Amino acid sequence: MDISGSTLTAMAQGQAYLSRKSAAPTDPVKTAAQEFESVFLTQVMEEMLKTVNLGSLDGGFAEETWRGFLARAYADELAQQGTTGIARSVEESITAYRAAMTGQGGQS
Repeated sequence: MDISGSTLTAMAQGQAYLSRKSAAPTDPVKTAAQEFESVFLTQVMEEMLKTVNLGSLDGGFAEETWRGFLARAYADELAQQGTTGIARSVEESITAYRAAMTGQGGQS
């Protein structure tokens, strides 16, 4: 079986991605905040990619199919870096809401 260099690169990148996912935070608030950021950024990236020429994927069924995957991959990378501050803001909001509910005798 002949495996090209690009296939090996893709496999290595996939393995690295899975390793990062398994090392994700165990705090449910942090996990929810990061997932929210990733979903939000996916929607932003999908809209942005509609305005970009994707070369060989430009037009047709292939573009429609793979644009979403590409947008999600970009969004996951951005969310993993934590540079937008979206997850941090969502996490702070959830924490403040929980504190307010606990202070009022509510359940978190």
